Formats: sequence, C-alpha cells, structure tokens
Amino acid sequence: MSSVNTIQDKNIAYEVYESGDRLLGTAEVTLPSLGPKTSTLSGAGIGGEIEMPTPGQLGSMELELNWRTLNKKNAKLMAMKAHDLELRSATETYDAATGILGVGAVKINVRGLPKKGDLGSLKPADHTDTKTTLEIVYFKMTIEGERMIEIDKLNYIHYVDGVDYLADVRKALGL
Repeated sequence: MSSVNTIQDKNIAYEVYESGDRLLGTAEVTLPSLGPKTSTLSGAGIGGEIEMPTPGQLGSMELELNWRTLNKKNAKLMAMKAHDLELRSATETYDAATGILGVGAVKINVRGLPKKGDLGSLKPADHTDTKTTLEIVYFKMTIEGERMIEIDKLNYIHYVDGVDYLADVRKALGL
C-alpha cells in the first residue's frame, strides 16, 4: 500500500556500469540537462515574443563523470567510440503517514561519445579531480521499473511520461 504523502529525500548510493562492468572510482556524476531547441515566435496576434520549443529537438546533452584519481577506466572512456553506461541509484523515501523510511530505484541508461577529458591535477595526499565528459546521443530514465523519459536523437524518439512526441514526425517521414 503506497501513501499519498511520500517524501522523496535523497540519493543513498549509486553505481556506474559500462557495458555491464562496474566502474569504480567515480566520486560524482553530473547528469545531462534536457533543454529543447527553441525559435522565437512573434508577429501579428501575439503580444510580444515566445521562445517556442521544437518537439523532439534538444540541444547538446552532456554527462560528466568526476573521478578521484587517474585510472584505466577513465582513460578508456576517451576512446573515439560510443560508450554505453548504466547508472543505478538507490533513493531514500519517507512515508509521512506511517513514519517508514523506504528505498526507491532509479536507473539511467546513456550512450555517449567522448567530448572532453580533464585530467585534473597532481597534489600530494589529494585527489586528482579528473573529469570525463560525454556527449549523450541516447538517454533513458526508469523510475521504479517504469520508463519515464527516453531520448534517442538518432532514431527520432522523444518519450516523456507515456507520450512519444516524435511519433507523428516519424510517421510523416515514413519511418
């Protein structure tokens, strides 16, 4: 029985996998921003300007992996090929009605191409703060086993909460 007063609190822990292998050493992952491309709509009958989003057209999506040290895993992510990553997160919930702490599951799948490798710095007794940035061409977010967002830039898929906003575009293009 689920409560109507469940509070989503925080990320408990996360894991990153590349093609099924666990990537150890990540300190933090910055997820992509999903920003639609827009054009300015103005003219007769419009009181000003509107930045109108174009369905299914998104700007650059970047995923950044922050590492504690230089290692073979982050060096391999700079290979000029697509990298498939799966990020799994355990999130904490609090049911205000029952007082019970719970655990939720979030899974994010991405396919990315190397965009930038910041090797960081060498200091005694400190982290290098190495960063790997991938340009994301595919993104899928599943929460509690339910597909919530799926963006596939190369296959005209822009799915959010049960609606594929590019289905009519694929149809119009004969795909």
